[in-house]
Amino acid sequence: MKTKTKTKTGKTRGERVFDGLGVSPGVAIGPAFVRESGPLQVIEKSIAAKETDGEVERFAKAVAKAERQLTKVRRKAESLHGTAAEELGYLLDAHRQMLGSRRLLDGVTGRIRKNLINAESAVMAEIDAISAGFAQMDDPYLRARAQEIREVGHRIVRNLVDKPLHGFGSLAEDSIVLAEEITPADTALMNPAKISGFASALGGAEGHTAIMARSLGLPAVLGVAGLLEGVQPGETVIVDGTGGMVIVRPTKRRLEDYRKRQAEMARQAKALRRLRDLPGLTRDGTRVSLHANLELPSEVGQAVSAGAEGIGLLRTEFLFMNRTDLPGEDEQFEALAGIVDAMSGQQVTVRTLDVGGEKLASALGDLTGDAVNPALGLRAIRLSLKRRELLDMQMGAILRAGARGPVRVLLPMISTPAEVQAARKSMQQVARKLRKRGVKIADPLPPLGVMIEVPGAALAADALSQNADFFALGTNDLTMYTLAIDRSDESVAYLYNPLHPAVLRLIQFTVQAALRARLPVSVCGEMAGDPRYTALLIGLGVRELSMASFSLPRVKSRIRQLDSQTAISRAHAIMDQHDSGRITALLDDFNEGLSG
Repeated sequence: MKTKTKTKTGKTRGERVFDGLGVSPGVAIGPAFVRESGPLQVIEKSIAAKETDGEVERFAKAVAKAERQLTKVRRKAESLHGTAAEELGYLLDAHRQMLGSRRLLDGVTGRIRKNLINAESAVMAEIDAISAGFAQMDDPYLRARAQEIREVGHRIVRNLVDKPLHGFGSLAEDSIVLAEEITPADTALMNPAKISGFASALGGAEGHTAIMARSLGLPAVLGVAGLLEGVQPGETVIVDGTGGMVIVRPTKRRLEDYRKRQAEMARQAKALRRLRDLPGLTRDGTRVSLHANLELPSEVGQAVSAGAEGIGLLRTEFLFMNRTDLPGEDEQFEALAGIVDAMSGQQVTVRTLDVGGEKLASALGDLTGDAVNPALGLRAIRLSLKRRELLDMQMGAILRAGARGPVRVLLPMISTPAEVQAARKSMQQVARKLRKRGVKIADPLPPLGVMIEVPGAALAADALSQNADFFALGTNDLTMYTLAIDRSDESVAYLYNPLHPAVLRLIQFTVQAALRARLPVSVCGEMAGDPRYTALLIGLGVRELSMASFSLPRVKSRIRQLDSQTAISRAHAIMDQHDSGRITALLDDFNEGLSG
């Protein structure tokens, strides 16, 4: 946080600049609406054995009240439009499922009776235990689910202590909401005609609050340390969701600069919307297919609106979250079929379950065991092949959904051809059983592809190309495993660099192996959705990119600006370098030339 000026009394009253995570792009300017919430204080109290029935009853009533509250918020969410309403509706349904979870209900009741403690502290203890498993996950999206579990627990506790969380009340036009925390459910209480953006001290880029902000088109910055210190209601605030900054009491010059940025962004957004139905075509006629990554079924509307040519990566973990039982083949089929239908004949690439030692959910029980290092343990395809019922159910659901439209199957964390062969055997066996039952399935069987996300897979790409039908480069994990960097560890996160020569060589090796074998190859990591890397990836031979829906217009715009042959020449120059700094300079210089 930077402070610009002070008053004569020594109190800071000038411009203040706070840094955070820009989770939804854009600029919002308006008066601050500061929502005071404060930490939820829970005092553990010992109770007598004869008092346990009363505490259990208090807990049951608090859960019932929470269910009524979620139903009320669900009705308010219906006033939202498009994907925002779908996203929030899905989330609130998940929260209601959590409230009915036997692990939560039995866990809290058991703590009350066994530990002889009050209901409030029993809820907090159980929620901490459940969310701890999610917090240890390697996948950042799944790791963010820990916050949602805590949100459900806090709702129950607020009911127990009779301390409701108030809404946003009557706001002035273009208000900026500032709070310690803004939950996804809070967004249903926001009036988009009044609120132009928001920021909070807590939250991360992978949580549902961030997803909701992008769905609503509201600029947002989360994880802003010290945000509420010294901010008075009504003071002018700028939320820079693109740069990840919150500016309180901006100077006149800063305000003028950001108003110009707003106007320019509005012009750019209008221009990008015109690209929706245009192809991803370079100036010299090279075609690049642009697809969307999906975390949840509710995001399919965003993909269609953004002009995605298909779903390049559908993560199926949502089917296994926040539940105590495994989803059956029928349930998985219904979810996948809905997405295939919504894409109206465009291809959907379904990735099989990509979790493991982190203990995704109680639904998996003891299937995964305890891993000293979850990122290197029994996870992803390793888990699916060891517990074939998981893979077979997913294959059955995908094959059945494939009768409704084109699908592909993508296998995560592949390292050997034998894993691909075993997965293909599963697909063939499941297909034979479904045909015997007279069930309609994809014909021919869907292509079977592999995620290239560990160095071993990249180096064995030639061998894998003889067993797979397509490649998908997961550049996030490939960078992490190559450089031995955990981006969630702040002490080493600065070392994470997809432009490291070793990472680029693995990408190049994989793409060349795919091209030699005439296999389709895509990039579906963060590099795909960042226009900074577009020219480099095209220059290396990639012709399919898959990304978050909101990134599609900007990447398409960059593609249509560049010449593929020039990009190839610059990529060759970059691959001759051995220094990350030089690589960065060559790439940024090329991009600046396009912008100019």
